Amino acid sequence: MRVKDKLAMSTAELVAEGPITIVAFGDSITHGALGPDEINYETVYWNRLKQKLNAVRNYVPINVINAGIGGLTAKLSVARIDRDVLSHHPDLVIVCFGLNDVNLPLNEYIEALTIIFEKCKQSGAEVIFMTPNMLNTRVAPDTDEPHLEYAAKTAAFQNEGRMDAFMDAAVRLANAMEIAVCDCYAEWKKLSQTQDVTPLLANRINHPCAEMHSLFADMLFEKIMGNTKAPKPNDSSTMYHA
Repeated sequence: MRVKDKLAMSTAELVAEGPITIVAFGDSITHGALGPDEINYETVYWNRLKQKLNAVRNYVPINVINAGIGGLTAKLSVARIDRDVLSHHPDLVIVCFGLNDVNLPLNEYIEALTIIFEKCKQSGAEVIFMTPNMLNTRVAPDTDEPHLEYAAKTAAFQNEGRMDAFMDAAVRLANAMEIAVCDCYAEWKKLSQTQDVTPLLANRINHPCAEMHSLFADMLFEKIMGNTKAPKPNDSSTMYHA
């Protein structure tokens, strides 16, 4: 049952089907990383998404499993998908990798995503591939000093089209495998046409600031719910059932 449909569950259906379970599978963005050595589990996109879904109908519990680990790639995460994702029997898996993968060959990224998408689909879960934010386009003067060299590297990845190529290939793969795509990267590209997006990165390299996690949450919500709102059955109650 899709998340949108489970939001409309009656008491009897909730007993039969159980609460909604969402697993967010990714790297530092999903982990909750902001600035250097800063992690915030309140402002991260999946928590904002949970709040938005519960605002539609708060009777149905929504459990979000954070399966993001900072610094990892899709390739390094294949080995943990059974334990960290599929063991929870999710209704929805949000997959978001790419920011670290860009340091490695493109084929390794695509091969790993293929395995991840296949395993998630085979589990019967609803699957959304969420493209991440852009990398920095310049080395900002307030970049953490130990990361200045890496900031120059990621700026080159962004400005010379490497990050674009990775995202284009990943979206093509998702479309070919009939995986829903929430293309947040495309929205960041639009923003970059009218403003400097580097200040929108909390670490000035690849971690979006807390406010920009709202963009992810808003776009995911639209992808999940579409233009419709879940109906509200009149037979659900939190009082004792005889």
